[in-house]
Amino acid sequence: MTRTSNLFLKAIGVLVCLIAAIAFMPQARAERIKDLGTFQGVRPNQLTGYGLVVGLAGTGDDAIQYATEGMKGVAARFGLTLPQGVNPALKNAAAVLITAELPAFSKPGQRLDVTVSALGKAKSLRGGTLILSPLRGADGQIYAMAQGNLAVGGLGVSGADGSQVSVNVPSAGRIPGGATVEQAVATGFDTAPTLTFNLAEADLTTALRVADGINRAFGDRRARAMDAVSVTIDAAQGAEERILMMGLIENIEIKPAEAPARVIVNARTGTVVINGAVRIAPAAVAHGKLTVSVKESPTVVQPAPFSQGQTAVEQSSTINVDEERRPVIDFKGGASLADIVKAVNAIGASPADLVEILGALKQAGAMKAELVVL
Repeated sequence: MTRTSNLFLKAIGVLVCLIAAIAFMPQARAERIKDLGTFQGVRPNQLTGYGLVVGLAGTGDDAIQYATEGMKGVAARFGLTLPQGVNPALKNAAAVLITAELPAFSKPGQRLDVTVSALGKAKSLRGGTLILSPLRGADGQIYAMAQGNLAVGGLGVSGADGSQVSVNVPSAGRIPGGATVEQAVATGFDTAPTLTFNLAEADLTTALRVADGINRAFGDRRARAMDAVSVTIDAAQGAEERILMMGLIENIEIKPAEAPARVIVNARTGTVVINGAVRIAPAAVAHGKLTVSVKESPTVVQPAPFSQGQTAVEQSSTINVDEERRPVIDFKGGASLADIVKAVNAIGASPADLVEILGALKQAGAMKAELVVL
């Protein structure tokens, strides 16, 4: 075999190894645009309502005024009029607040899950039934009607001597599919001159990459990043064309920008979270612990016989100072999250100690990261 053939075979071998290395390299993390935010106007809406739950086993509101008025209104709805000055005893009924979420594009006839919570002194809603109640949006319009039997996961029992036992929260429950949509919410997305996509987390780099990804997918310049949150997209009029375009945009994959270096500290629980972007400049840290203890050992001193003296207490104090010796941590330039965790574990620092160390590093200018204290 000639020398040229050997060189050719070696070149082929190198090329094969290079291709294999590229194949097994970790690929850049890509996210779908739909996982990074939402289109403006395409969002759920909160609904609330007031109602009465009946059929309780003596765990209701008794004769609270707003519950009484609500029961009178329910009776009047069926053509019944209660005598003047007569207030019904409502131990078997309870005034409640009803909450639900109306998803985007909900249409009349669709079912919603509702949550029912006691408004007054009701001890338990277990076994109750919600009477037909309207659910209103922020504009005061009725968008759904709720009714049904409650599913309550809690349990409350009380004794004659005042003792009580509660499991979970018996004063709140849910009605799966307990509301029916009566009116659709006008989003206006099909008539606006443009569509706006809003990122869940503000980031200029990610907004630019979203706009660039949309433009590359459609082969034009229809998308523009307006700020760190919003991307404006030119769209044709009509719901059908816009829905098609929105569906295509949602599934475009881009690589979002890396999160800024950040350290989250919960001072109440001692929880410390450090993201992978945190780096430490060259620094040395010494974290010691000084313990001072004072021990009192009083001694009773008796006078000599027939000395006219008095019994006295002689104080004796012992003071100890114990300073725990811990090694100095030497952070090299560019120390990563793994280096920080390894060094802190080596000296046995507690979460409270870690908070002090990180705060001191930031004050010294050795940690270029945002320190967030919850």
